[in-house]
Amino acid sequence: MPDGKNAGGAVAAEELTVTDRAATAASSLAYRSRVQRARLSGPVRFALVVILSLTISSLASSFLNVVTQGELTRISRQPESMTEKGLLAAWRIFELALAWFGDYDGYDLAALALMSHGPTTLLMTVFYGIRARTAGAYLGIDVVSAFLPFILLRQLSGAHSAAPGVPNREIVADRGIQVLTALLSALVYSTTLFLACRTFLPTTLVLAFEGIPTIVPAADAMLFGFGSPATQNLCLLFGAAARTFIFTPFITTPPATQDKEASEFDPVSATLGQTVAYNLWGFTGQTKVSIKRTAVAMLLTAVNTYLQCSSMINGVESYGAAAYASIWTVATMITGLLLRYVGGL
Repeated sequence: MPDGKNAGGAVAAEELTVTDRAATAASSLAYRSRVQRARLSGPVRFALVVILSLTISSLASSFLNVVTQGELTRISRQPESMTEKGLLAAWRIFELALAWFGDYDGYDLAALALMSHGPTTLLMTVFYGIRARTAGAYLGIDVVSAFLPFILLRQLSGAHSAAPGVPNREIVADRGIQVLTALLSALVYSTTLFLACRTFLPTTLVLAFEGIPTIVPAADAMLFGFGSPATQNLCLLFGAAARTFIFTPFITTPPATQDKEASEFDPVSATLGQTVAYNLWGFTGQTKVSIKRTAVAMLLTAVNTYLQCSSMINGVESYGAAAYASIWTVATMITGLLLRYVGGL
């Protein structure tokens, strides 16, 4: 009969075996998932992304419209011509193509969806009286329809998974830094909206948003969105999204060989072409990532906000849609510049 010591060793060995088996199974599952993705060519996977995204968006929106008894239909309008419908579909496909060929992952898409579709959500719930949970549900559909296809067909980047070996991994994984950078970005969005409400936004809403139920939230706006929980919550989401899409990839970009060349640039011996190229794009690899991602976020925010306001909400004139979109585009630009500054400290 084995003694207690041998029995304890046997139990420990058995537990270790079970743990090893579980780890091996998880590793095998992840490997099979990577192999299955690798078997599909890039164009096929992109086509699946487009199909999945459009299908999820269409089905979920139809279901939500039934559940909410068409609450959103009282302020929305449907595209009237095939040209308008084609334009909206083409823009959606362009968004997905920009993200796919820009090597973005699911977290990037979720963040972009929040930044570019959130402003219309705020407009609907704060100024048009749509219930916050209804407007938030439609925003959730936009986020999920962008996030889910990418998370299924493309693995997370090293920056967002905080993989070992990623530069500045400890900064990305630090909860305190994550919270502070998100709050800093949220502050920029909130302050920009407040300044717009104190200058041109109330007049724009009166003149270019025909039939808008109220402009009181703009006329009585307070700094940091106090008094409007929807504004506070959305600005916090915008801040978290900006940190995810701009700050995290920027801070985890490894040094590039061009960085050394840029630091050794000599304006005295350089040719005119080299000088022009240096002044226009002679930045470090990290700065280039920050500039590109800020520009993409600005583009999608501007176009999505304009299209959703002018094409999908009754009574909104082109001028009003452009003016409203400009608020969030400027906020995104300032946020990107500030995150670049903070990351360079």
